[in-house]
Amino acid sequence: MAKKALIFYGGWEGHEPELTSKRFARILEGHGYEVDREPTLDCLTDADRMATYDLIVPVYTQSEITKEQETGLLNAVKAGAGLAGWHGGMGDAFRKSTEYQFACGGQWVAHPGNIIDYTVNITRHDDPITAGLSDFQMHSEQYFMHVDPSNEVLATTTFSGEHAPWIEGTVMPVAWKRKYGEGKVFYCSLGHVDADFEVPEAQTITERGLLWATR
Repeated sequence: MAKKALIFYGGWEGHEPELTSKRFARILEGHGYEVDREPTLDCLTDADRMATYDLIVPVYTQSEITKEQETGLLNAVKAGAGLAGWHGGMGDAFRKSTEYQFACGGQWVAHPGNIIDYTVNITRHDDPITAGLSDFQMHSEQYFMHVDPSNEVLATTTFSGEHAPWIEGTVMPVAWKRKYGEGKVFYCSLGHVDADFEVPEAQTITERGLLWATR
């Protein structure tokens, strides 16, 4: 039986939710998934429908979520659906929803210098999400996040201090996995725009993370 995934997308357009959601819908379909793409949050309150999904992918930067929508989403994850995503579409969605942030394991707070060159360091070489990958370069936003210390970190980046001297040498998680209830949660801070996923490692980590999180 095919795995079922829900990708709900929208919010701030600068993160190209349409393009990135289509990219990963195609990737999941290539793995045999049945994928629903929804441009609103309305589906989250349909408990019967939400219970059918094995994977839920938010691509919804900023915006607001109602208590009913939040409950529908998080109840599905607590019951065993995977929650997985990237950059601001997951890590800077619904800033007022602390329970959503608790599920994700982190929240974006800054990207000093905006679009810059930085290195992503693979810290877990024995994990299926990062196996076989080496450190790589990005030209994009380097996310500074508030993160849950219980996350299982897979990759990090180190801030040079050039754009914010007080954080020089800070090592920040880039990709992690965790649990929320019975659900597996994966997050990767890469992917500011769709073209960022032309960096093979950025797409591979995200793709593998989605597959890993699936129920």
